Amino acid sequence: MPKDFAVYIESSRSRSIYVGVSSNLVGRVYKHKTKAFGGHTAKYNINRLVYFERQPTADEAITREKEIKKWRRELKVALIEADHPTWDDLSADWYDDLASLKDAS
Repeated sequence: MPKDFAVYIESSRSRSIYVGVSSNLVGRVYKHKTKAFGGHTAKYNINRLVYFERQPTADEAITREKEIKKWRRELKVALIEADHPTWDDLSADWYDDLASLKDAS
């Protein structure tokens, strides 16, 4: 099965931003939602997917992630708001029952 690479931006309700890359976006977002990573995203409740883009290869995804991470905040906000001005969680309906999924993992 081919890998699916994605660059993503998650935010908290107060709009703190985290930029990441993953070959399994659904699984990575789940880990942020359940605070499985700890650290910065868990501490600041950064668990709302507000932007993502697919990339054909891991190298391209990593290059794009590094590019976005170097941007000033204003550019990251403009990227999010170009297609998603409300900042609602794009993954809100990905996990119908987060508690049961957490118990199964």
